Amino acid sequence: MKLSWKNLLLWSLPIIIIGFFIWQGFFAPITNKNNDNNTANSRMTYGRFLEYLDMGWVKKVDIYDNGHTAVIEAIGPELGNRIQKIRVELPNSAPELINKLKKNNVDINAHPTKNTVAFWNLIGNLIFPLLLITGLIFLFRRSNSTSGGPGQAMSFGKSKALFQMEAKTGIIFDDVAGIDEAKEEFEEIVTFLKKPEYFTSVGAKIPKGVLLVGPPGTGKTLLAKAIAGEASVPFFSISGSEFVEMFVGVGASRVRDLFKKAKENAPCIIFIDEIDAVGRQRGTGIGGGNDEREQTLNQLLTEMDGFEGNTGVIVVAATNRADILDSALLRPGRFDRQVSVDIPDFKGRLSILNVHAKNKKINEEVSLNIIARRTPGFSGADLANLLNEAAILTARKRKNSITLNEIDEAIDRIIAGMEGTPLIDSKSKKLIAYHEIGHAIVGTLLKDHENVQKVTLIPRGQAKGLTWFSPSEDQNLISRSQIKARIMGALGGRAAEEIVFGDAEVTTGASNDLQQVTSMARQMVTRFGMSEIGPLSLENEDSNPFLGRGMQNANEYSDEIAIKIDRQIYDIVQECHIKTLEIIKNNRVIIDKLVDMLIEKETIDGQEFREIISKYTNLPQKS
Repeated sequence: MKLSWKNLLLWSLPIIIIGFFIWQGFFAPITNKNNDNNTANSRMTYGRFLEYLDMGWVKKVDIYDNGHTAVIEAIGPELGNRIQKIRVELPNSAPELINKLKKNNVDINAHPTKNTVAFWNLIGNLIFPLLLITGLIFLFRRSNSTSGGPGQAMSFGKSKALFQMEAKTGIIFDDVAGIDEAKEEFEEIVTFLKKPEYFTSVGAKIPKGVLLVGPPGTGKTLLAKAIAGEASVPFFSISGSEFVEMFVGVGASRVRDLFKKAKENAPCIIFIDEIDAVGRQRGTGIGGGNDEREQTLNQLLTEMDGFEGNTGVIVVAATNRADILDSALLRPGRFDRQVSVDIPDFKGRLSILNVHAKNKKINEEVSLNIIARRTPGFSGADLANLLNEAAILTARKRKNSITLNEIDEAIDRIIAGMEGTPLIDSKSKKLIAYHEIGHAIVGTLLKDHENVQKVTLIPRGQAKGLTWFSPSEDQNLISRSQIKARIMGALGGRAAEEIVFGDAEVTTGASNDLQQVTSMARQMVTRFGMSEIGPLSLENEDSNPFLGRGMQNANEYSDEIAIKIDRQIYDIVQECHIKTLEIIKNNRVIIDKLVDMLIEKETIDGQEFREIISKYTNLPQKS
């Protein structure tokens, strides 16, 4: 930080003030005393002074403090026949003293009192206000130079949006991959801004607003950076939370100021990130209201499509909670388009990996197709982080290029956490090995279950062992048989413990598995209509009373239906549990051999796992 003389003065003000009062309180009185010449080597009573005067020993008297103190110069036998200065306290009324001194021809000198106290009081009363006023002036001037307005104290209502006449984000549309549909929408807007005659010739109007909706990490903000870099028009960017302050009316004032600046620079683009911070549905009623936020939203609605309109201003907003936005904000005329930015599919992941692999040294043997197939459910941000973690691991191992081993380790680290210390206790290691082999063999022998990718006893995160499954393709629709197969695969670990060690030795290792099992079975009954209750949707996925929704009843069904739901969930889980136990019993010999191999190697690859099982039984053809 550059230290200017103004900053130096601002930092020095408190020290100057404190130092001044310390000097005034402690050193000024001492200085006054040292400047006075009323010091003496000894003291004498007034009576003794009169005796010295009568004996003619007093030669000179200096009177101080308005006649209350005197310093005499005396000489006599008692004083060693040397002139000595002696201090004497004089009484309040001694009119005969002066006459007596004159009678004895004593040199008299009176010293008036210096009124230094009044002087220092005046200085003290003036210097502090002057320093305070000077400091405030510098503070205001500093805030003016940084904010461009009349100081921070006077600029609460000013917009905090970052303004760029020609945005240089370093991102263009070629850097955006995996979300081709959303990119096409923005490319059209850029064309509208650059060549509006193509559209106006057929009566088309420029969209007033585009809302980007999608999970975190899918590239919503990246798209905004791309349109800023491509459009070559003024660009305003701000976060939704920057509108809302503790002061009433500040948010609405900032919205007005933002759109005023935007209209002055039209055509232009306003990007509002995380608009759900200010655009939340109004009048929820539960959890307390936030009138300031609602007034900010009202002003935003008016500016986007009110009486005056906002011709030439395109508002681009991003959120991952479109379900909580106010309906008035989402209507055409405000946000004409809602662009979904979803988790990329296989082709999208491959395109994203190609973009992020440009500046990475990846070994020629590594295929990005394999990485794309192994990462279903990964967002663009996850894939970027994956390659970065792999590069960090490569540098840590002092390798020259990223290999598939670093990719695999990076995937495991992102999904499950950091690698822990391998188990040493043989009993715990054997129990965990049976648990993980139970998951793997049930998933392998079921036709509708995903393939096993690998089984490992190396702890990661909170898990002491892991079994990885990789789907053969992206699945948007899941059948009843596939859900049941997943339930059985999740129960495989508990079933192996029961068969091998008995009910008394069953551990808590399946707690997370049982939560998943119960959740899948409940969704089959209450959401997917896959039970004897019938094709009914009995529970909503998103019902949040704090958003003003789902406030009527906790359950949308009767107690009788609730009992049937519990019975159906129990029957589904029990049916799957019995089938899982049969698979474990029928393949006990294979399980024992696989456990011995897993304990020895600690990790078994999915392909090797299937080859071993195929020697003892026929593997089902996966769908």
